[in-house]
Amino acid sequence: MFVRTESLPQTPQQHMTVRVHTPLGSAVVLWRGDPREADGRHLIEWTVDEDIHWGRNSQPASSAEPELRQAGDRMIMSGRLSLTDDGAACLQMGHWPVLLDLASPIPSGLDGSWVQISVGSENVALHPYQT
Repeated sequence: MFVRTESLPQTPQQHMTVRVHTPLGSAVVLWRGDPREADGRHLIEWTVDEDIHWGRNSQPASSAEPELRQAGDRMIMSGRLSLTDDGAACLQMGHWPVLLDLASPIPSGLDGSWVQISVGSENVALHPYQT
């Protein structure tokens, strides 16, 4: 996924954070690349280090379209859910997949449906990579 990032003011004890701008929306997340390259346009991968608990931080989406937005200290992602054979899940946000770990089973019949995930912004990171 190509995104535009802008670095945010940091305190010494904070991890590096950026505001990420995508065609789906924007949010504040952790930056796992070189701090000197935090401002710019990058090809990235997302990581979410918060387990998905159906009914607590995930639910059916109110609309069938991908979305990314900030809600206080939470990041809201909407997309089409795909379950994997190894007990994980993938949230397809437009053309971009985000792999998720499931802490509880997803109700039957939701594979392929539109869902909304709400995770703490401090648990979401961007990893730039070179092509």
